[in-house]
Amino acid sequence: MRVAVAGGTGLIGALVVRKLTEAGHEPVVLARSRGVDLTTGTGLAGKLDGCEEVVDVTNVMSVRRKPAVGFFAAATRNLLDAAATAGARHVIALSIVGVDDVDVGYYFGKRKQEELVRTGPVPWTILRATQFHEFPEPLVDGARGPFVVVPQELSQPVSADEVAGALAAQVGQEPGGYVRPLAGPEQLQMADMARRLVKARGSRKIVLPVRLPGAVGKAMTGGALLPREDYARGERTFAEYLRRVANRLS
Repeated sequence: MRVAVAGGTGLIGALVVRKLTEAGHEPVVLARSRGVDLTTGTGLAGKLDGCEEVVDVTNVMSVRRKPAVGFFAAATRNLLDAAATAGARHVIALSIVGVDDVDVGYYFGKRKQEELVRTGPVPWTILRATQFHEFPEPLVDGARGPFVVVPQELSQPVSADEVAGALAAQVGQEPGGYVRPLAGPEQLQMADMARRLVKARGSRKIVLPVRLPGAVGKAMTGGALLPREDYARGERTFAEYLRRVANRLS
């Protein structure tokens, strides 16, 4: 079937597109690089024609509340309206484990996205996942000078490929509301993940863990981003991801 993938050129989106193609579906990529701006609706008209389902893995690189909420509110409304107009039967959205329990700006945006999907015109499924193995990469890449500042955070990182597979597996299924969240096989400190990534890259950067102030810091260090309910357990470890990083550099 034809399946629209909103954010289909990003980390998860590109993997979802590949898995849908391998399964015999026809993915339709919605992204700025393909002429579609979901925040304004530019280029969206007619793009979803014939699409029976929609996978939403849109993202914005902002931790501030106002731009995050603004992005997800506009993009989700436009996507749902277009999906309803096209007669899509199912929208599948990716969200985050612990999104209700940590009051950082980006999470307010994800909460808004979930609210709009839940109350929108198209039957829905929401999959929450923990942070991906790749989460430390932008922290390391964005560091200026020899130091990498990383928030103190207890995580249960999951393979991006497994997240994409779980999303693709929902295509063709009945809308399920909130399905079992997905988390990785081990709990790790984000600072340790960053140190191991730096080492795998052969870098000399120094990782500096910083505890965020107040309730946010307490929640992040206290396990608020870990699954608290029954969850699907990914199999791939962070060590496997690091081996792939090292192999790419060799």
